[in-house]
Amino acid sequence: MISVPFAAALTASVLSTSFVSGVFGMAGGMILMGLLLSLMPLAPAMALHGITQIASNVARAWFWRQHINWPIVARYACGALVAVLAVSFGPATPGKPTALIFIGLTSLIGLSLPARLTPNVMDQRQAVGCGTLCTGLHLTCGVSGPILDLFFARAELGTREIVATKAAINTGGHFVKLVYFGHALVAGGGAISTVAILLAIAAALLGTQLSRVLLEAIDDASFRQWSQRLIAAIAVSPLGYLLIGP
Repeated sequence: MISVPFAAALTASVLSTSFVSGVFGMAGGMILMGLLLSLMPLAPAMALHGITQIASNVARAWFWRQHINWPIVARYACGALVAVLAVSFGPATPGKPTALIFIGLTSLIGLSLPARLTPNVMDQRQAVGCGTLCTGLHLTCGVSGPILDLFFARAELGTREIVATKAAINTGGHFVKLVYFGHALVAGGGAISTVAILLAIAAALLGTQLSRVLLEAIDDASFRQWSQRLIAAIAVSPLGYLLIGP
């Protein structure tokens, strides 16, 4: 069983971050990763994060399935396979501080790149490279949101296309991460409460469902403006935890 305070914190964290991801197709997973790492050790945090993100991304991809750009998803998947094969030869699970540093630094990198160097997922080769890079980040620090966002920043896609295509991509990425860190969790003799898993899934689905109303109302200009603000916010929060956390 889990404590009532933990259950409340988990539900609030997953619900709010799933809502954010449902609207912007980004940021929620990064914020949730930082929150989970503050609530539990690395391996269960990564595994539970994978479970909740699979639930929310599957729901989001289904809601907006007619807007998914499948060629981009296929190219990303090819690159992801390269990363999985590469990591399988020398897998290593990072420590908690390392994961937090990566969360913050990948966000800062996303903000600092000049426009002329910003990659574009519409390019076939860059889409494959995006899959390799982001999957590698999934398997080393559990998240890849800011880097994935970079590849979509200049893409000639509408708001719903971006959200739907990212959801399809992230479903596979989080599944790979769940298998990887789930194995590490089991190998270390750890486990995640069934109650925690069910609460997280329910909150993820509810947050995704609630986000549909706002996503249908938001325009492309507001979407991109608020996306930049969210990247800036999540860039400093994980690094701040390193300074004030245990």
